[in-house]
Amino acid sequence: MPDTPRSVVVIGASQTAAVAARTLRRRGFDGGIVLVGDEPHAPYQRPPLSKELLEGAAEDSDAALLSEEWCRDNAVELRLGTAARRIDTAAGTVELADGTAVPGDRFLLATGASARRLPGVAEGDERIIHLRGLCDALRLRSLLRPGGRLVIVGAGFVGSEVASTALARGVRPVVIEQAAVPQARVLGEEMGRFCADVQRAAGVELHTGETVASVRTGPEGVVVTTESGLAVEGDAVVVAVGAVPNTAVARASGVAVENGVLVDEHCRTSVPGIFAAGDVANHRHPLYGRWVRVEHFDNANKQGMVAAKNILGRTAVHGEPHWFWSDQFGLNLQHVGHARAWDRLVVRGSVAERDFTAFYLEEGVLRAAFAAERGGDVMAAKELIARAAAPDPAKLADEDVDLAELAEEAAAQPALAGGN
Repeated sequence: MPDTPRSVVVIGASQTAAVAARTLRRRGFDGGIVLVGDEPHAPYQRPPLSKELLEGAAEDSDAALLSEEWCRDNAVELRLGTAARRIDTAAGTVELADGTAVPGDRFLLATGASARRLPGVAEGDERIIHLRGLCDALRLRSLLRPGGRLVIVGAGFVGSEVASTALARGVRPVVIEQAAVPQARVLGEEMGRFCADVQRAAGVELHTGETVASVRTGPEGVVVTTESGLAVEGDAVVVAVGAVPNTAVARASGVAVENGVLVDEHCRTSVPGIFAAGDVANHRHPLYGRWVRVEHFDNANKQGMVAAKNILGRTAVHGEPHWFWSDQFGLNLQHVGHARAWDRLVVRGSVAERDFTAFYLEEGVLRAAFAAERGGDVMAAKELIARAAAPDPAKLADEDVDLAELAEEAAAQPALAGGN
């Protein structure tokens, strides 16, 4: 395997793939770049699928990441509508489902994730939608008619965004959530109650603590029944219960897999010459000291850049705190960090007025923050989290204390997370 690659094959024409291709060219790589994707579409952004595109405020072309002109000018080949089967590093090829092979000497797995299915739910029915791709969003948009009723299984951020968009289009959303409060695992009970209150105040019919037993379709629509006997009717149902990493190519290629493709801080897999990034990557995060797999837009960008740099032989580390946002029900919600077992929650601002930041601390160390309408707080918290800072909880809660100053103080200390 040459020290400097002659060609790079990216499996998965995704957000991560687009960022990696751009980074390779910007860093002066003049070898071959091929993006292989099983969808018929060129790389596109996924965040608009549950918001602007679903609402009709944007079209599929607005979500595009790589234009035909850019690909032509930068000699990036798109092999779309054909799935990859495996990487043969000995032969230096990617084997495709159509029987052909794409040569390369560095490979990036950017295969993303697929929507998690509910057991027993029929496949192929137009009214049962697992919102993951562009075609799913366009099909759902055609079903959102004013005066209609949409059932949403799952009150996570995607399900909540769909509910918010449905309301904006004059559709009544009914949300069924298995947990006692939305987002309990990530945000905890108190912030989960806040999310539930926001939904209900907006007009969402939210049922928590309900496990779906069956989804039946008929001439008039769908009926979702829970184990407790609750039956909800709608014109269509959106299943938003998480995602499963697409690891088939990695497994077939002999790459180590556990809740995604295992990668180190450089996005390197267990097989030399093969990298992985984005939703499929279970990343050994240097800040947290454990494997973490997330499905965020920002993470896809950051890992795509880091993987590209390391493909070129440059040492780059992805060690920043994870960050994501959600626009729903007229609010901008943001989360930064990763808290697994926080023992203290400190709130700055007013939850009742929907203008606050909640800080998650583990043994005094700030690990995560969740905010409503406070993007500035989140950016300051990001710096504190990156430094594994242990700020005074009273200062975090005090509106008269400038969080930016706390972040500057932390920035003067050595960083624990690796830089790019």
